[in-house]
Parts: sequence; C-alpha cells; structure tokens
Amino acid sequence: MKYDKIVRGIFLDRPNRFIAHVRLDGHIETVHVKNTGRCRELLVPEAEVILEESSNPARKTKYDLICVNKSGRWINMDSQIPNKAAKEWIMAGGLFPEEVTVYTEKTYGNSRFDLYVESSMRKAFIEVKGVTLEENNIARFPDAPTQRGVKHIEELIRCMEDGYEAYLLFVIQMKGIIRFEPNWNTHREFGETLQKAKKAGVHILARDCMIETDRIEIQDAVPINLEDQIHA
Repeated sequence: MKYDKIVRGIFLDRPNRFIAHVRLDGHIETVHVKNTGRCRELLVPEAEVILEESSNPARKTKYDLICVNKSGRWINMDSQIPNKAAKEWIMAGGLFPEEVTVYTEKTYGNSRFDLYVESSMRKAFIEVKGVTLEENNIARFPDAPTQRGVKHIEELIRCMEDGYEAYLLFVIQMKGIIRFEPNWNTHREFGETLQKAKKAGVHILARDCMIETDRIEIQDAVPINLEDQIHA
C-alpha cells in the first residue's frame, strides 16, 4: 500500500483521540489522527511523524497522521491500512497457493469479518488486527480492552464449527519484532480467548511489515507466544 503527498512533521500534543498538533514548516498544524487507540508510547512530544495530505478540500483538517518514529523505528499507526495491506498480500499469493477471490466486510452470524476468501479449494473468514504496541522488540495486542475483539474470536471458532476455515491475522505495523504476545496486563480475557481459538483450530498468524515513509507492505512471519507470561 502506497501513500500519496506525504510530509514530515514534529508531534506536539494530542488534545483528543481524533486530532493532534504537529509542527510543520515552522507553523502548528491541526491534523487528523488515523488511530483512535491510546498510542501513548508512540505519540510523545517532539516525535517525528509522517503526514498524508488529504485530497478532500472540504475537510476541516488538511493532513492525516499515519506514521511515527519511535527510537529510530518507523511505526505505521494508520488503523485503516492493515485490512487494505492484508487484502493486497492475500491477492498476491501471500497466504494461499491457489488463485482466490477476496471479499471485504463479510457478515457471518453477529459479526462482520474483515475479509472472506473463496476459491475452488476453500472458504475462509479472516479477521485482521493491526498491532502498533511494542516493547523491547515484542509486539502485543490489544493496547486497550476490546470486547469486540473477543467477540470476533468467538465467532471465528463458530465459523470452523460450521465448516469454514478461520484465520486471525495480526498485522504488526513495523519491522524488527522478535515475537508477538497477547497483552495479558491489559486484557486477560482476550489472551484466554486466543488460546481457546488455537485449540479449536483457528489459524493464528502474525506478520511484520516493511515500513517506509510512504509505503507499507506485509512481509515476514513473526513467532507467536500465547503462554500467559504473568502467571506462568
């Protein structure tokens, strides 16, 4: 996935979850933040950020904040991009060997999954989760409690019971990650439900991404550890 019309700026503050103030070319610009998560470890004063200029002249904000530099590592924090990157990756043969048709926002039961894949060989539901939380080169999800995320995992288990393939894809929006873990401190139920899904046969995948200032591309598999590190 490639961005158009990007510029660099310096993050100053975030008055609310939707907007931030960025120093850009000697002035302060109010920009839209394309991630409503907390991102406290990313959006720190004086962090270098990447903005994309909007093509919509009617918008109140001219730019979207899409990427941040954390200790020399670029991290994409655009919450809308993992689904697009995952679809691009799957259609390019990243997940399945055969030619597939990919549908977005497919409803099943009481949930709407990010992707649904069909081919002559399979029918598969895929839920995509973007990951921006990193500490000591370990990526974790979620960065805040997510009952919606738990519900999606439970629905993936039901998909399998009805004969579909089910995948949960964690798109880690950075490079240099040694492993992925559930964020047990933040939401224990999510980790426990992940363990349950794995036992049920849901495919749990984690992939890192090549991040450039104007591009993101899903790349390498990342080891997954679903063991409870706190109460082990």
